[in-house]
Amino acid sequence: MLEVRSAASSNGRNSLPLIVWIVSDGKPGHVNQSLGLGEALARAVPAEIHILRALPAWRAWLALLLKRLPGDILPRPDLIVGAGHATHLTLLAARRARGGRSVVLMKPSLPRRCFDLCILPRHDGVAEDARTLATAGALNRIQPAAARDAGHGLILIGGVSPHFEWDSDAVQLQIKSILARTPDTRWTLTTSRRTPADFVGALPAFPNLTVIPHTATPPDWLPAQLARSSTVWVTPDSVSMVFEALTAGADVGVFDLPVNPKSRVGPAIAQLADAQRITRFVHWCAHGELHPNLHPLAEADRCAQNIMQRWFDAHQAKAAPRR
Repeated sequence: MLEVRSAASSNGRNSLPLIVWIVSDGKPGHVNQSLGLGEALARAVPAEIHILRALPAWRAWLALLLKRLPGDILPRPDLIVGAGHATHLTLLAARRARGGRSVVLMKPSLPRRCFDLCILPRHDGVAEDARTLATAGALNRIQPAAARDAGHGLILIGGVSPHFEWDSDAVQLQIKSILARTPDTRWTLTTSRRTPADFVGALPAFPNLTVIPHTATPPDWLPAQLARSSTVWVTPDSVSMVFEALTAGADVGVFDLPVNPKSRVGPAIAQLADAQRITRFVHWCAHGELHPNLHPLAEADRCAQNIMQRWFDAHQAKAAPRR
């Protein structure tokens, strides 16, 4: 039932670590969001991160009623974090059984008042209040790189989504234009599980393009590519990739696709373009350059600082011994 990860800051503080439980539903995207927050806390203060697998719903209800987690051998938590609907009941059961503050990432299926803090992407359209913190996109584990390869660029291709009208021909035409106008840049392109199966086969052949399908990329491949790439182009449906690229510190371009008028993601992309955080393809065609990413996002660190100020300013000095 239990997996354990540990992390500690290098800030030299000699005190008890902050104990962070992460409730995992097994989905990498959700776990990475939670780890993004946990690792940001560990950069701020000494911390231990423990991963607790979400219980099936019936077992979570039973644990909630009995105030007891099966097989629990972890130190008492200061903070319990979960992302994804399947984590919510286990998160609440863990808090009732062992104490600690509950933090849910993304809009929960249960009322927000059930949790001590909800951290939600701003494009979800939920107003901030005493229990709600809005962020620029979902949290992630990306860290800005100290140095970048000016001659290397990255192209991230999504696919069919409810937010934009996918058009493989239009995306390929835009890729062809980028490759033709940047012959000195070495481009790496990767796909996603949503990319149509025939997309890669129809890509133009260019000497400065390397294609690596998402099925051939190990877990740490994308963060490593983001860390070295000076420029990243992303399809707008891949909104999490847009925010990861902005967090990494790259200059970010976004391909043009028709937006679904009912999409909550479309306005988020438009706001980033209006703020000159990203560059739309049509703007790049007209001006030949991307808006520079002068201030990389650091939303996980901002949320970690908020949590420390909210609950744990005196934690390190006054924490009671744990079993």
